[in-house]
Amino acid sequence: MNATTANRLAIREDMTIYQAQAQKEQLLAALAATEDLELDLSGVGEMDTAGLQLLLLLKREVLQQGKQLKIISHSPSVQHLFDFCNLVGVFGDPMLISAKP
Repeated sequence: MNATTANRLAIREDMTIYQAQAQKEQLLAALAATEDLELDLSGVGEMDTAGLQLLLLLKREVLQQGKQLKIISHSPSVQHLFDFCNLVGVFGDPMLISAKP
């Protein structure tokens, strides 16, 4: 993960069970440091249900703490998993879909 600004966090690695524990700590720390977190997922190569659970945990924490979470960019694997699990509306962020097949 790479923090690019005080309230923006870019994830540049897979979000799978193998990274879940470390990513959980980093995501919660990033949320604790701001009231308005922007999450850039454009660099996520692979995401499994463990990565999805982390995002759902983060969303729950945001709602409980009265903070804001905005996913500003989605990689194709993130888009696919959100769509497959019918969770696009849960996060409420616009997804730009590429014209490429």
